[in-house]
Amino acid sequence: MTTSADDLQDRRKSAGANCDRWLSQAWVPAPERLRRLAEAATEEQYDSYGHGGDIEAVEQEVAELLGKPAAVFMPTGIMAQQSVLRVYADRSGSKRVAVHGQSHLLVHELNALEEVHQLRIERLTSDPRQPRPDELAAIPGKLAAVTLELPLREPGYLLPTWDELVVFAAACAERGVPLHLDGARLWESTPYLGHSLAEISALATSVYVSFYKVLGGLAGAVLAGPEDVIAETRRWQRRLGGNLYTMLPYAVAAREGLRTVLPLMDDLYERAGEIAKGLQGEGYRIVPETPHTNSFQLYAPRDTEAIEVASVDRMERTRESICWGWQPADVPGWSWTELVVTPHTLQWSVAEITKAFGELLRG
Repeated sequence: MTTSADDLQDRRKSAGANCDRWLSQAWVPAPERLRRLAEAATEEQYDSYGHGGDIEAVEQEVAELLGKPAAVFMPTGIMAQQSVLRVYADRSGSKRVAVHGQSHLLVHELNALEEVHQLRIERLTSDPRQPRPDELAAIPGKLAAVTLELPLREPGYLLPTWDELVVFAAACAERGVPLHLDGARLWESTPYLGHSLAEISALATSVYVSFYKVLGGLAGAVLAGPEDVIAETRRWQRRLGGNLYTMLPYAVAAREGLRTVLPLMDDLYERAGEIAKGLQGEGYRIVPETPHTNSFQLYAPRDTEAIEVASVDRMERTRESICWGWQPADVPGWSWTELVVTPHTLQWSVAEITKAFGELLRG
């Protein structure tokens, strides 16, 4: 009997609400989370319109981690990156920005760079890999900025090697164009690259990082870079409506993530590799075959409806959430989802995880 997609979605939502164990969640259910944040708040004064209190504290902490002279906290990464790319465009007199064709800037933001800021997008490549210096060289004329998404999420959280990153950054410097890092998941990239956040960030003019993904924050992002660039992005933050009266909960959650989750990045990366090997033994395929970060794409040799039904059935029976929804793969009869290793995942043994996913293939 065929189950409608809407019925399955409703069942998944209901089952998820009743789960008491999660494999890949970065958050703690409310109101426990709100109580924890209230206890974590340390500053005696609220921030006001983006200044003071925990906002200023997290800006200083991230600037130090990234080795940049200045930083600004914004409610969203979309706002942060629009702001800095607009600053580069205004300074250079060029509207052209070079990006990867599968970057978040193009795939998930409703063409904001062109619609809001009239920037012209130059695609370095759309292949499922990081761009190369020769592809940058193939774009003629003056560029306002070049962006790299580290890791590149859409094709499987892909990273360049350290040497490739150094060479690409040098190509930008030789051309005299600012390199901006879309580092929403930069925290998770250090084990594979084998260098610190500051060493990675030193290759770029500006860097954006996010707090609500694996760090488990409520929302928010920090943009770090030269003092004059950050000062100008604060003006765009105001123009785009990002100066909330207070962002205290977001800042407190961000600082908690930096304190409690950031030190676990090596452990999360190592566990991701272990899980990938276990799942390959069950018949799954992993992209990339050896994960570059704590996240990867998981492909199953079972059609989407069947594996989604099996997944929801298991959630209802065990009150455990082991994966997000499944989507059709390009290969008929196969399905795929993403698996993100978070601190919750460390509470599961690899054997438990392997067995749970094996059940989905065997029905």
